[in-house]
Amino acid sequence: MSKALKFAAQLILLCAVSWLGNQAALLSGLPVPGNVFGMVLLFGLLCLGVVKLEYVQEAADFLLKHMLFFFIPLAVGLMNWGRLFYEEGLVLAAAVVISSVVPLWLVGFLAQYSARRDKGCNS
Repeated sequence: MSKALKFAAQLILLCAVSWLGNQAALLSGLPVPGNVFGMVLLFGLLCLGVVKLEYVQEAADFLLKHMLFFFIPLAVGLMNWGRLFYEEGLVLAAAVVISSVVPLWLVGFLAQYSARRDKGCNS
């Protein structure tokens, strides 16, 4: 199979999993984005061996390598929200800082707690 055809097949497979994830999000009615459902679905398929890593490796590597291009439309769209950032900048900055620090603190706390608990069990 030619390299271009193999890449196209891998990309189609990834798009199909993404589409299925979006459909699952719509059908479930849960407030979870479809791409999250798609990633969980792909993870499950990879873990179960239904989809082998080599079936998606090249296309996934390409998409990850060029991920920055997917943020360009978002950055351009944010330019239209300048007034909101000016008026609510402190609130938005606080939300970003809190939503970054709290999970970091929580994960660190849980890791230390788990390490202490495991250390106590081995004694």
